[in-house]
Amino acid sequence: MTDEQGEESPDRPEDRPEGESPNDPDPADGPGGRDVVVPLRMYKTVTVFSTLIAIVSILAGFFLLDRGTQRATASLEEINLPLVAVALALIVGGSAVYAFSTRFRTAGMGKPKDETDERSDNG
Repeated sequence: MTDEQGEESPDRPEDRPEGESPNDPDPADGPGGRDVVVPLRMYKTVTVFSTLIAIVSILAGFFLLDRGTQRATASLEEINLPLVAVALALIVGGSAVYAFSTRFRTAGMGKPKDETDERSDNG
């Protein structure tokens, strides 16, 4: 079977390279195909709210961690383990929200590293 460019495309599972599924992102779609191009208004909304959620989660996590360990003065028997577990989950969750929010970009923002339409000199 051929695609739009007239190239052979594997349509049967045995014709595909091992471990590749038909839904795998194309490696040419940016760095690992992880960037999500969105309209500017959505980018601003995602950036504002994900940053807000990340900051509040991380601060709340450190606050709860401080309470659970009694300002790091509690002995091992006095530590409130469920509170400390929630605190660590909030810190990790807030970090993950921020990390994943950096995947969003608008059409005019940066280019994948493999595109070389512009000259590399600044002079």
